[in-house]
Amino acid sequence: MKADRETNRLPLRAGAMLLLAIAVVFIGLGLKSVMDSGDDPAADLANAESSAPASPTPSAPATKTPTKQAPSTVADAADVGGICVYNVGTIAGLAAKTSTALTNAGFTVEATENYQTRSISENTIFYGAGQEAAARKVAESVPGGAAPSERPAAFTKCPDKLVVLVTSE
Repeated sequence: MKADRETNRLPLRAGAMLLLAIAVVFIGLGLKSVMDSGDDPAADLANAESSAPASPTPSAPATKTPTKQAPSTVADAADVGGICVYNVGTIAGLAAKTSTALTNAGFTVEATENYQTRSISENTIFYGAGQEAAARKVAESVPGGAAPSERPAAFTKCPDKLVVLVTSE
């Protein structure tokens, strides 16, 4: 073999090693993503609640306006009890808009506030023991709908009431 005819393969080897290193990094990120996807939402809520400001910022005061509804609807709404509405999304005034819609449907909204959490990605209603039917009634009146979900033990705001967490209209 002559030295002047031997091609230098160093750039080709360096490129292959770089591609291999990138592939290893992406595989590692993928595995981390898979491992983290099973996070506990209750723990996320506890972390968010502990880092939330002591006095929540009201998005707008809840207004109660008398409305004329069918007697069965008002009777159903009256059976629900108090509701707390929290805006957990990025749309300003969403809790106030939802509170107005619920009040117009005959429900009693007791609190309307903003709440910071990353663990809620869709409109959700937290309910306690024996409140699932009431949560389903409220879900029908939430603009854009809402999914009833059992209240996590870590969520301590608005105890013994239905909690409507809104992210979108």
